[in-house]
Formats: sequence, structure tokens, C-alpha cells
Amino acid sequence: MTILLQTLATGLAIGSVYTLLAVGFVMIYKATRVINFAHPSLMLVGATTTALLTVQLSVPFFVSVLASVAVVALLAAVIERLAVRPMIGKSVFAIVLATIGLDVAVRVVAGRWIGNAVRPIRDPWGLDTVAMGGVIVQQRHIATFFVMVLCVGALYLFFQHSRFGLAMRATALDQEAAAVQGISVGRVFAVSWLIAGALAAVAGSFASSGVGVDQQTWLIALKALPAVIIGGLDSIQGALVGGLTVGIVEAVVAVYQPGAIPVLGQSFALVAPYVAMFLVLLVRPFGIWGTREVERV
Repeated sequence: MTILLQTLATGLAIGSVYTLLAVGFVMIYKATRVINFAHPSLMLVGATTTALLTVQLSVPFFVSVLASVAVVALLAAVIERLAVRPMIGKSVFAIVLATIGLDVAVRVVAGRWIGNAVRPIRDPWGLDTVAMGGVIVQQRHIATFFVMVLCVGALYLFFQHSRFGLAMRATALDQEAAAVQGISVGRVFAVSWLIAGALAAVAGSFASSGVGVDQQTWLIALKALPAVIIGGLDSIQGALVGGLTVGIVEAVVAVYQPGAIPVLGQSFALVAPYVAMFLVLLVRPFGIWGTREVERV
């Protein structure tokens, strides 16, 4: 039972990172109806910036994370304004290819600084643990979970109790109707990218705490895609549940599958999130909380 509880705690922490990334994917998709494949590079820039500030400039970890949030949010807003907004009206396929190209370009630039070594992040926890009711949990995992709850809670309050949050919800429902009502759709697009970039920076910083940043860190963001699909592309609630679900599935499979089903190999946990996504899509093609699309023929 202790091992199971420790595994679930690890899964919640991993899932918290996926949740932050998944919410960013959903934010942009709800506003623009485009999946942002540049998201992994934004996460990598966030982690890299935090590593640079904490190690080379000796800036405190939380101050570095806030600075990283500002840098990546600004980068995301610039990408939206200069590369994505001019393509509005073109095919979704063309916009998706543009985001893929941007992702590769940004990752190459960030990768030149990272090099072949692992860049450490000087955080307050490292790999230190704490005992909670007999369960040993890494302190960085606890911090990651609570930061995710704080970010998602702040977003919920923003959407429900601010005028601009209302404008963003209206734009997500119907862009043309929102524009007729005087809402600046372009500004909503920009803020959606800005928020998504900020969340990617937080996710990258906490995912790399204790382990550092390397050339492969961006791959973490790809596991947020199953979380988005499972929860529903247009559902923030679904992104929360999907992210935590994927994290728990990955952690449980990593611990129990090698001994229970060795024929699947030692690394089956890497593909377990995609298997879970496939199973959900067989039952709910639009995700658990996704909106069913109805087309008139």
C-alpha cells in the first residue's frame, strides 16, 4: 500500500506538469481553433531561463520562475502577433505547420545554450523528501502540485470574475458574435498566447527542478497532448482531469508493469499515456469533457 501511495503522489506531481501544459494548449485552441505545436519550445525556453538565472546569476528560484514567466509570455505574444495572426483566414493545416516550424526554430536556439550537458536548476528542494503519513514524497513534487492548483485556481477566478475573462469566454464560443459586440478578438488571441506561454514556463521550471534541463526536456510537453485529447480540446476542466490522469497512469505503469507484464518491455510507461488516449477515443471521440461537434449535411 505504501508503494502505491508513493506512486500516486509521484503521478499527481507529473500530472500537475501535464495539466499546466494542457491548459495552455486548451487556451489557444479555444481562442483560435488551432493546436499550438510550438508549446514544447516555450516550455524549454522557460526551463532554460530559470536554469540560467538560478545558476549563473544566483537569482532565487521563485524570482527566477517569475522572470521566466515574463520572458516566455512575451515570446509567446510576439509569436502570435508576428507569425500566427497574419495567417488568420488561411487553412488550419498551414497554421499548424507554421507552429511546428516555430517550435523547431526556438528549440534549436535554446538547445545551443543548453549544449550536450544537463543544465542544473538551483531550487530549494533538489531531491529531498518528506514523510507524510508514512509515505515518502519528494518535496519538489509537493511544490509542483500546489503551484498547479494555484495557477488553475487563479485562471478560474480570472475567467469567472473579470470582464476580460468574460470576453475570452465569449470569443471561445463565437468569434464573429464577440466581435460584433465590440470585443477585440485580436487582443483575446494575444492574451490567450500570453497565458499559455506563462503556464509553459511554470511547467518547464518545475518539471526540471531537481533533475535539470537537457536537450530532451521538451519531450515532456508531448505527453500533455494525450491529456488534452482525453479531457477534450476545448475544456479546461478536461485538461485538469486529463493531465492528472495521464500522470497517474504513467507512474503506475512504470512501477507495476515491468514485473506484472514483462513482455511489454521496461519502457512501456513512455507510451502508456497514448494507449490511454486511444482507449478514451474509442468511447468518446471528442474527449471526456470535449464539445461534440454537430455538422449539418
